Amino acid sequence: MSFLDKQVRQIITKAVIGKGKKFTEATHTISPNHSPSSILGCWIINHQYKARKKGDCVEVSGAYDINVWYSFNDNTKTEVVTDKVTYTDSIPLLVKDENCVTDDLEVIARATQQPNCLECSINEAGNRILVDVEREFIVEVIGETKVFVKLDPDGFVEEDDFDFDVLEAELSEVDPDISSSSSSSSKK
Repeated sequence: MSFLDKQVRQIITKAVIGKGKKFTEATHTISPNHSPSSILGCWIINHQYKARKKGDCVEVSGAYDINVWYSFNDNTKTEVVTDKVTYTDSIPLLVKDENCVTDDLEVIARATQQPNCLECSINEAGNRILVDVEREFIVEVIGETKVFVKLDPDGFVEEDDFDFDVLEAELSEVDPDISSSSSSSSKK
């Protein structure tokens, strides 16, 4: 295909030029104020993260709070201990388009599995709490890339050939309340 071919057009557009996914399990050790007798509950809150491209990977850096409700003094008293955990996950880009035309890239990271407690237990020495956590991210890198399109000389539609009556009938069936509520709920 030649650049000078009159039947070919070159289009520069934004597209996903890289994708990756990573599932992570981690164990965190929490030091409570008292030696725990039993674990009464564990939950993870305040998850925040950001992502940036670094080489052939996307680096997701984040933090969350682990709250553990435990009993102590032979199950006669309770307390909640909170520990802020930071992490960095390096997610390799498995799908890559090497034809990106700019260095101005947008990185999108979505937590498909928010940090979640799998198990919370007391260590063998009986003085610390072990929390097993899982999390999963999908990342996408968006950049400008080139697309070549071959023209179809017989495929041009004259303005008179377009059926506006069909379009108007289809649009009259669209409920405007549904589209505005769904678009506002999809914005973050």
